[in-house]
Parts: sequence; C-alpha cells; structure tokens
Amino acid sequence: MEKGGSRLQCFRWNNANAMAQSSSPQTFSLPAPISQWPRGFASGLVNLGEIEVCKVTRFEFISSSSAMLDTKKAVTFYRPVGVPESFHILGHYCQPSGKPLHGFVLVAREVETCFSENADICNQDNQNAGSMEMSSVYFWLPEPPENYNALGYLVTKKPDKPLLDEMCRVRADLTDKCEPYHLILTAGSRILEFSFQVWSLRPCDRGMLGKGVSVGTFFCCSGWTMGEDIPVACLKNLNHELPAAMPNLQQIHALIKHYGPSIFFHPQEKYLASSVDWFFNNGAMLCKKGMSKGEGIDASGSNLPSGATNNGQYWIDLPSDHDRKNFVKRGDLKSARLYVHVKPALGGTFTDIAMWVFCPFNGPATLKIGIKNIPLSKVGEHVGDWEHFTIRICNFSGELYSIYFSQHSGGEWVDAYDLDYIEGNKAIVYSSKCGHASYPHPWTYMQGSSKLGIGIRNDTARSNLYVDSSIHYELVAAEYLENDSRAPKLFYDAKTELDKVINALPRMLRYSVKSLFNKFPVELYGEEGPTGPKEKNNWIQDERW
Repeated sequence: MEKGGSRLQCFRWNNANAMAQSSSPQTFSLPAPISQWPRGFASGLVNLGEIEVCKVTRFEFISSSSAMLDTKKAVTFYRPVGVPESFHILGHYCQPSGKPLHGFVLVAREVETCFSENADICNQDNQNAGSMEMSSVYFWLPEPPENYNALGYLVTKKPDKPLLDEMCRVRADLTDKCEPYHLILTAGSRILEFSFQVWSLRPCDRGMLGKGVSVGTFFCCSGWTMGEDIPVACLKNLNHELPAAMPNLQQIHALIKHYGPSIFFHPQEKYLASSVDWFFNNGAMLCKKGMSKGEGIDASGSNLPSGATNNGQYWIDLPSDHDRKNFVKRGDLKSARLYVHVKPALGGTFTDIAMWVFCPFNGPATLKIGIKNIPLSKVGEHVGDWEHFTIRICNFSGELYSIYFSQHSGGEWVDAYDLDYIEGNKAIVYSSKCGHASYPHPWTYMQGSSKLGIGIRNDTARSNLYVDSSIHYELVAAEYLENDSRAPKLFYDAKTELDKVINALPRMLRYSVKSLFNKFPVELYGEEGPTGPKEKNNWIQDERW
C-alpha cells in the first residue's frame, strides 16, 4: 500500500441544481439487537493476506445533488469517519439521498510490514457543511505509480487539491478488476455530448470461489460506455485460509436461528412444499428412457442414479395412481424444511446462506391481458420444483445485509431496510401462487410487459401457510467446511398450450403476445426440467443480479 503521490486527476461536475445540505438520511438499524455470536465470528476485521481490512459505516456529509429537485434521483456523497488507528481510507462513499444510510467503505492496513514515514492516519477535522447553494463538486482520483491501483475517489466542494496522503493506493497484485453495477446518478444529455454518471461497484470475480472484495466506493465518469475499462479496482482476497472470516458450524446454526426468514405461501396455494423424504415415502417414481413403467424410490433415495453429471436418461415422476398423484401434488407443509447451502461471498467478506425449498408440484400459470385473467391448464406445470432465496450476512459485523429473491430465471437483491420482518430480525419471503417464485412484499407481480399489460401473474400474500426456516431447515452443504452433500435432481416433461391461447386472441394482439412469450424462461414452457440445486449455476456462481 502507498499513500500520497505526485498527481491527482480532477473531474469537475458543474450542476446549477446541486445543493449542499447539512441533513443526512436516517441511518438504518435492524428491528432488533444483533445476537452475541459464538466466539470467533464477526470480529470486525478480515485478513486478505498481506493487508487487513475493516468496515466503516459512520460517515460525514460532503455534498448532495437535488437532481432537478427530484429527491428520488438525488445522491449524497460522504467521507468515512471514525477510521481506526493505523487504517487508511481507500475512497469516499455515495448513495441515493432518499434511502436510509446503509452503506460501507473498507479501510485497510498492511499486515506484516509498516507503511512509509507517513503511516499515521490523516483524519482531518472536517465539519458538516451548512445549507448553501453550490455550482460544482470536484472528484479527485489519484494517479498511482506503476504497479499500484486506485480504489476510489475523493470528493470536495472546492477546487483546492486534497492532501496527497489523504487516500491510499494499493499494490496491483493485491487488487482485482471491478465493474459498474447500479447506476446511482445520471445527469446531462448524451445528445448534448455531456452526461455525468455515478455508479456503485462490484467485483468481476464473484461467486463461491471468487476472490474479489467489494470496497464500497463508487465510480463516476463523463461519457463512459458500457464495457470500457474503468480506472478504479477492488481488493482481492489472497488469504489461503479463506474460511478465516467465515462462520464455523456452530456459528452457522446461530445465524440461521437469528435471521432465518419465514416463507409464506399464498392463501389459495394448492401445491405446497414438503420435505424430499416425504415425497419419496409417498410414491415418487424413478423413470428411465425406454422403460414403460417407473419404479418406486427408496425412502433414503439409495436407488437413485449416481454420477456427477446429468445424462438426461432419468427423471422423477408422481405416483401413477390418480388419487395418490393428486395427494402428493398438494405437498405436506408439516414435513417441509429449507435445505441450506452456506458459501463465501465477495471474497469471504460476506456469507451467503442459500435456502432451497422443495415443492412436489409446480402449478399452472395465469395469463393476464389487460383486465382479463386466463388460467392456463398446463403451462408452467411440472413435477418437482426447487426454489430458493439467499440471505447475505456481513462477516465484519454479523449483520444481515440483504436477501436475494429468486424469481424464475432471474431474481433481485433487496437491502435489509426494504424487507418485511415478522419477528426480531427475521424477514418474510413471499412465495408466489402456483409458481413458488420469491418476492419481498405481498403484491401481484407481472412476469412480462407492464407497458402492454400482458404477462404471467405472480400473486403473493400472507397466510396461515408458512415455513419458519430458522427452525425447519437442514444444512446440506458448506464446502469451505468440507461438508458437502448431494441434492436430488428432478426433471419433468410437459406439453404447452400457448399456441392455442395465442390463436384465440384478437389479431392485433397475437404478435405482441407471441414476442413476449419468446422471452419467458424455459421453465414456464416445460422445454427443460427444473434441475436440482447443485446443477443451478448459482450453486457455485453468484446470484443472477
């Protein structure tokens, strides 16, 4: 790591509508105090190999943009305060003004060797700005020497150059590539050849094996094009003992007990969850290509085919008996549990707890065209449905940071401040009627075009039908603890009726609806069966976000 330097790049954003404000958004806190975790987890520090980092969540206001007086589009810039002794700032922080303050930036220090002569932290006594009109904000990016990278920007309200040793650069081999993630602010016009943008950042190398560590800083530019390289980097975890900051088995159970969400099914849901054991014990059949009749699956699953890959020769079906088939379709909520996969995220600075729920049957979809709802008798139906949500825990503090809601072939991360909570710090996950996709709030979500008013309905609501994952769960994998297990793979073969639906529509609607359906996930059409959790790309990779 290196402080100071001879040069700083300066970018000036001139916005007559920018206003400096002394007030800041309310800092978010979870509904209840965080548990005292078993010793050794959430120590506040993470060792990345040659450097050590800690998370700073206290900020001092620098400047805010009114964004044409639209508070929904305004952003605020902050500098971190309360930086621990011997740690060094890597950049400033930015977030939308209308959201609770919930971000962080990392500060760093070298583990074994000392800094240079200017090793002491430079933490100037800067006071909050008062309310005053401003026309410019200045962004400073250090021009690092060869083999060093900058990890963030400094923000000032005046054109005076900041102190050169106020922010550190990091040796290039200790950093990794990052990419713009969410567009926080856009101002100006590309038509007028001026467009100022501010983006949040995320590491390019993510997932269970990813080494990239998010610093929490931002990227700003004028005229940047998607795909171009950016002048800032993120950190890289080079600690060969990656699980060092990850929870051990006892700590995993404590986290699930404290944060495990309750998954609520729609009050009219016909096809509920069950355990895999219940499904096997109640007549699930193992079928094979070329065989006219399937065989019953052993209660322990011992007669399921083994192997690391799916050769497409086997699938699981419902019992052949009509009454038994309908019974199994409905599931058994009393036996249901969440199958848990724990894995490192963002270079081991966060823990992802992926919770998979199994439903013996996925019901048919409902097509919405304007105010008309068309129940589809086959579209969306398949045997065996795996869905999941993922809670992301900060390894510095043990705090719930966000939850990923898996929705068919995609999903969304929702920050902790925007969740519904049922008890303490336990959030609610709403499962959509028949399709079992996960959502953060009760609502009717459209899978399609809201502009055309055409799509598949995803209805969610609270009911007496729920599973508490903090109690009813089974830990099936945490590879970093060398505790891996295999999940069953379920497949189906179903016909679709979309052509009939499309042909029954007025001619002026047929083309729009057909084009829209072509963009829907294959799971909806029954073209491919839903594989088990370990065959999903997000078992190892990051979530689809």
